[in-house]
Amino acid sequence: MNDTILMSAKPFVKWVGGKTQLLEDIKRSLPSDLLQNEDILYVEPFVGGGAVLFWILQQFPNIKKAVINDINPHLITTYKVIKYQPDKLIAQLETIQNEYIPLDEVGRKNYYLKKRDIYNLSSLSDVEVAALFIFLNRTCFNGLYRVNSKGKFNVPHGRYANPKICDKDTILADSKILQKVEILCGDFSETIIYATPNALFYFDPPYKPLSKTSSFNSYAKEEFDDSEQIRLRDFCHEISVCKAHFILSNSDVKGNDKNNNFFDDIYKAYTIKRVMATRMVNANSSKRGKLSELMISNITEYNK
Repeated sequence: MNDTILMSAKPFVKWVGGKTQLLEDIKRSLPSDLLQNEDILYVEPFVGGGAVLFWILQQFPNIKKAVINDINPHLITTYKVIKYQPDKLIAQLETIQNEYIPLDEVGRKNYYLKKRDIYNLSSLSDVEVAALFIFLNRTCFNGLYRVNSKGKFNVPHGRYANPKICDKDTILADSKILQKVEILCGDFSETIIYATPNALFYFDPPYKPLSKTSSFNSYAKEEFDDSEQIRLRDFCHEISVCKAHFILSNSDVKGNDKNNNFFDDIYKAYTIKRVMATRMVNANSSKRGKLSELMISNITEYNK
């Protein structure tokens, strides 16, 4: 990967399906005028871990404003705390790190479960929510974010020798980048008000599962099923009518089943590219590794 993308601001959490390894593919899909235009508005309706957000705002400093959104309220609270209260967050994370790291395996697991119970309460300050969100992400199994039907986080404890719970440099670098970012929490469709000819949308929705046992999109208590995928396609139609650009990532279900044309059919009006990515989260180890993913766009000009 080019040194140009190895910059100081980066995701503050581990994120399943994060896009760090696809940044060069995304870069080749961008409109060429992004390099010169200072009126570009970057919009990310499913921000997740923010790999593309932090990369694109450093790669293209001419972008003066960005808008991010996510349906996960605790994730969005964490973004806001990093933007507005990074020092208070760092102080809490340092306390948690100093308490957790010296413990033995049993002690760490018990500490984690107690913090998970506290996190699932509703009477916490924003800084407490953000600190626990990062702690649980750094110490849970595989960095998963999964909730049950009641919206409660239920990922078990992971096993890491020396997890970096308080990454002070990253939090401060991210806080600086986020000063130009408007942070929203809600349904992706609410970002339609930003669909203008100078807007670039990047969509990284919960992926359509490749099989019945491979779904990790219990990211919110509301399921992102096929009807939601089609609703997102309709939203892409809407913003295209407004002459906004978009790039969208999703799983390549056809790569797993040659007769599955779900995305090829619903996005037939747009350009569909297949790119390779490494995915390590699967209960079956034989199904981990390089997989084809989709990059769909209404941008007709591609950089080679």
